[in-house]
Amino acid sequence: MLRIRAKLRQAADQMKRRPELCCGAILLTCALILPLTLTCSRVKSVVASPRAPLRFFPAEAPLADLFLGQLEEVDRLLEEADVSLVFYYAPWCAHCITARQHIQQVALRLAQQVQFVAVNCWWHQGRCRKQKIFFQYPVIHLFYRRVGPIEYRGPVRSEYLESFIQRVCAPLTYLPSVRALHTFLTQHQQAVVGYFRFSSSPQPAGYITFLLSALHALRRDQQGEVRFAVVTNQAVAEGVSLREDESVYLHRRLNSSLVFPRTQRNFTVQAVCDWVFENRESVIHWIQPTGAKSYSLEAELQKGPALLTFLPHNPLTANQLLTQVSAVALQYHCGSEEDLFPRCCQSLSFSSDASVCELCVSRCWALALYLQRVSLSSCRSVQSSYGAFGRWSVCCRSVPRPPLDSITGLQCRSNKTLRFYLLDTQLHWPLAQRLGASADQSRDLPFITIINLRDETHYVLNHTDALEDFIQNFSATYSPLHRHLVGHKQQQQTQSLIQEVTSDSFLHTVMDSQRDVLLLYYSVWCGFCSVLNHVFLQLARLFQGNSALTVARVNVGRNDLPWEFMVDHLPSVLFFPRHRKQMSVKFPENTPMTVPNLLRFVLQHSDHAPWEESGRGAEPQSLLEAELQALQRQVFSLHRARERLSQQLSVLWRENRRLTLHTHTLETQNAELQEQSGRLETLYREKTRQLSDTVHRLQELADASEELLEENSLLKVLLTVLRERDGWEGDSRDTDGQEEADGQEEDRQEEDRQEEDRQEEDRQEEDRQEEDRQEEDRQEEDRQEEDRQEEDRQEEADGQEEERQEGKCEAS
Repeated sequence: MLRIRAKLRQAADQMKRRPELCCGAILLTCALILPLTLTCSRVKSVVASPRAPLRFFPAEAPLADLFLGQLEEVDRLLEEADVSLVFYYAPWCAHCITARQHIQQVALRLAQQVQFVAVNCWWHQGRCRKQKIFFQYPVIHLFYRRVGPIEYRGPVRSEYLESFIQRVCAPLTYLPSVRALHTFLTQHQQAVVGYFRFSSSPQPAGYITFLLSALHALRRDQQGEVRFAVVTNQAVAEGVSLREDESVYLHRRLNSSLVFPRTQRNFTVQAVCDWVFENRESVIHWIQPTGAKSYSLEAELQKGPALLTFLPHNPLTANQLLTQVSAVALQYHCGSEEDLFPRCCQSLSFSSDASVCELCVSRCWALALYLQRVSLSSCRSVQSSYGAFGRWSVCCRSVPRPPLDSITGLQCRSNKTLRFYLLDTQLHWPLAQRLGASADQSRDLPFITIINLRDETHYVLNHTDALEDFIQNFSATYSPLHRHLVGHKQQQQTQSLIQEVTSDSFLHTVMDSQRDVLLLYYSVWCGFCSVLNHVFLQLARLFQGNSALTVARVNVGRNDLPWEFMVDHLPSVLFFPRHRKQMSVKFPENTPMTVPNLLRFVLQHSDHAPWEESGRGAEPQSLLEAELQALQRQVFSLHRARERLSQQLSVLWRENRRLTLHTHTLETQNAELQEQSGRLETLYREKTRQLSDTVHRLQELADASEELLEENSLLKVLLTVLRERDGWEGDSRDTDGQEEADGQEEDRQEEDRQEEDRQEEDRQEEDRQEEDRQEEDRQEEDRQEEDRQEEDRQEEADGQEEERQEGKCEAS
C-alpha cells in the first residue's frame, strides 16, 4: 500500500513539473472514450420484439381471460364473488395447455357459484410477471371471501378440481340432527365437529376461527380426508360428549376421540389445524406420485410393507370399491386383545323390569361384525344396527372372540404390519403395469399388490382370490404367496443365434435338462454389455446347428428373476450344464471375455463335446482350425481395408487444403466486389439526387414561363379594350402603353437569358466535379489492382516456400 502511494505521489510531482504531459494523457483518454461512445450509441438491437399475446381460452368460455397479465383486474374481480378461482398460466406450457380443457369443463358447471379468472403470468409487460414469482405452471389459487390464497396441488383434472372447489365453497357441514351426525361420522375417516351456540350471539367469535381452520386445513389436505362440521343443537352435541360452547371434537375410529384442550392451547386457526393433524389417524391413505420418478411413493414404501390398491376413482361420486377396501383396512387395524373385547361392562337398567349389560365399542367399530354371532335366545335385547351414539345391548355373557384365521386385529398379531394406500387407476396406470398389471386388464377392475421394499419382493392379488385371504397369507410366518416376477413380454419369437430369455421363459430355457446353457446377464444401460455383443455372436456362430448347447442372454433391467439366479454385477456369464443344473459355473471375473476364453470355458465344464450332436461329423481340431483360418482371413481383409482408407484420407486431405485456399481467395474477391458495389451504390444515389434537383429547377422555369405568357395575353386584351373606348386619345395612349409593355417584355427576356446563363454555368461546374470523382475512382481501382497483384505474388511465394518445406520433409 505504501509503495502504491509513493508511485502516485511521484506521478503527481512529474505532472506538476510537466503539465503538458498531464494534458496529453487527458486528451488521449478522451480520444479513446469518444469513439467507443459513438460506436455503442449506433449499435442497434438485434432482438426482435415479442408478439402481443392472444387469448388462451375461447371467448365463449365462462371465465375472465386476462391474457395481458392485468393483475389489478384480479383484485377487482375477487371482490365481486364469494368464491373465486385464479388460474395462473404460461401460454407455452404443455401442462397449462392440458389443464385448459379441464378448467373450461369445471367453469361450465360452476359458473353460477364461482368466479373463474385466468391470468397470463408470462407476458413481460404485465404486472403479474413483475409481481408474482412462480417456479412452475400452472398455479391454481382459490379465494373464499377474500380468505386465501388456497393453492390447489392435486391432479389438474375436472373431477378432482370440482371436488376441491366444492369443499372450498362449503368448508363446513351443518348437522341438524343426530342421524345427520351419525351419517357424517360413518362416511368420513377423519371428522372434526364444532359446537357453537348461535342463540346467544348471531355470530359467535369462535365460529369464525373454526371456519378459517377448515379453510386452512384444505391447504394441507388436498384429498379432503379431514372433514369439518358444525353443530348448533345442544342435544346433538351431547352425542359426541360436547356440552360447552365453542368446543371442538376430533372423532377417531381406532383410539379414543379427543376434545380440543382450550386450557392448554389458544383457540386460534393455526392451533386448531395443528391439533387436528397431530392427532388424526387414518387406516388408508391416498398418494399421488407426480410423474414416473416421484419420491413420494418411495418415502411411503420405506416405512414398511405396503398394500397398494389401484382403483378407478371419481371424487364426485360414491365408490363401492373404495368402501370395501376401507372396511377391510379398518378390520385389519382393529385389535382383538382382551382390553379391546371386554367380556362385560357395567350393568345399566334398560327398563323398569329388566337389567342388561352395555358393551363399550368406542375403540373398535369392527366389533359390530362379531356381535351378529351372539345368540338372540341368550340375550334380552340386541340392536339390529350400530350407530355412533347407539349402544349394543347384550346380556352379561362373553362376547365371542374373532377366530384366529380372521384378519381382525391382524396388525397387532403379526410382525408384518401393512400400510394401506390408494391410487387412481386413471392417473397411475403405467405404474400398475410396471408392478404386474396385465395390459389387457380392464381399468374398471381394481389392481392390488403388496410391496415389501426391505425384502425387495412384491405380490399381486389374483381376481379369483379374496383380499382378506391375500392379507392373511402375507402375514403368515411361512407365507404361501409366490413372489411376482415382472418381465418384458417378447412380442415375436425370431430365429437368431442368441436366444432372448424373459421372466416367463427363463426356467423353461435355462433349466432344460437335455441342453447346456451359456447365459449372459446384461442390461441396456450397461456399456460393457454392449461391447460383448459381437463376442457372443461369434461364439454362437461356432455352435450354430448344435442342439446340445444354447447360447442365451437375459435383460435383467426389464426381467425379474428368482433370487437363486441373480448376479451381483453386469455383465456376467453363467454356464448351466445339462443333467447337472445345480452345478452352474460362473465365468471368472479376472479373465477377459474373448471368444477363445469363452470357448475354453464351455469345453472345460461340459460333460460332452458340443459338436457330437451337430450332425456334421467334424473333428474338434478341424473345426477350430477352420474357424481360426476364417478369422485370419477377416483380419487380413481388415488390414487391406485400412490401407485403402489411409490412401483415401490423404487424397481427401490434399483436396481439402486446395479447397481451403480457393475458398480464401474467393472470400477476398467477394469482399472487394462488395466494397466496389457499395461505392457504386453511393455514386448512383448521388447522381439520382442531382438529377432530381435539375428536374425540379426545370419545372420551376416552366412554371414561370407559363405565368409570363398568361400575363402577356392579359395585357394584350387590356390594350385592345382601351383602344376601343378612348378613340384617338386612346390610340396615343395605346401607343405609349405598347411601348411600355414592349420595354417590360424586353426586361423579362433579359432576365430569362441571365437565368439560363447561370444554370448553364452550374451544369458545367457539376460536370467538372463528376469528372474529378470519376478520376479519383479510376485511381482507387488502379491502387486496388496493384494490391491484388502484390497479394497474388505473395501467395505464390508462400506456396513455393511450402513446397520447398514439404520437399525437405520428404527428403528427411
